[in-house]
Amino acid sequence: MPQFFSNKRLILLLVGMIFLVALISFSLRDRDHASVPEQLVKDVVGFGQSIFSKPTHYVTGVFNNVESLLNTYDENKRLKARLEDYATLQANVNDLEIQNKELRKIVDIKEDLRAYDPIQSTVIARNPDQWEEKIMIDKGKIHGVKVNMAVMTAQGLIGKVTLTTPYTSTVELLSTQNPNYRVSAVIAGEEEVFGLIEGYDEKRKELILKRIDSEFEVKKGQKVTTSGLGGIFPKGILIGEVTEVTTDDYGLTKLAYVKPAASFSILDHVIISKRSISVIDGTDGKNTEKDLTKGAGDGS
Repeated sequence: MPQFFSNKRLILLLVGMIFLVALISFSLRDRDHASVPEQLVKDVVGFGQSIFSKPTHYVTGVFNNVESLLNTYDENKRLKARLEDYATLQANVNDLEIQNKELRKIVDIKEDLRAYDPIQSTVIARNPDQWEEKIMIDKGKIHGVKVNMAVMTAQGLIGKVTLTTPYTSTVELLSTQNPNYRVSAVIAGEEEVFGLIEGYDEKRKELILKRIDSEFEVKKGQKVTTSGLGGIFPKGILIGEVTEVTTDDYGLTKLAYVKPAASFSILDHVIISKRSISVIDGTDGKNTEKDLTKGAGDGS
């Protein structure tokens, strides 16, 4: 034992270990506040990092600014080109609108399949069990909302009103799995190609456009809009874009998958279309099954 305590190195080692353990225990006792040694170490390290990081950030920022400036130049050129095209397009649209009004006066046409009065509404509720199928909005009968009115967003058609109360309405979305839900649609192109939106593919997240005459050529990327001939939806409301064309199960007609223009998942504000002309229960309404079964007037 005397020899043990006489070994100064061993004693110093033991004292150092005890001090280290005590320091660790003291540091772990309260992790909400750094100990004095930790503060000292952190401050020194932080000061050293700031010496190197500030010049690095400055140089990196200079390169990023130069890159942003070059991108801005290219983007500005593209925007100018598109702005010129937009001005030309706007002039053509205005000219066509004037011609359309004059021609309508000549032939004394007062009703238009495209005409409707918009009713702004807010989505107030969604049932988790029917999240992709129905929404509830804050406009009802006293606001002029009726069953079968088309509902859309700024991006495109989303569904139709299926139930109304004095102050609220229920909207069934295009993504519903209701087999009787149909929308008379038309594919825009050199010549109009009619079809019916019948069904929603949950895996692809796309609408299914059926009953397309096989004589017509349909290409990927063509826009699909409402035809206005289904009875309740105004003409010209964007539905989506064709992503794939195939044939139906019997090989008699074509079938196209349509990517919806509007998102059905995020809906805050919607527009209800109060159609100007008389609404009938046609392809877009509840009378679809009977009409199709009889093969009379598919609305397209």
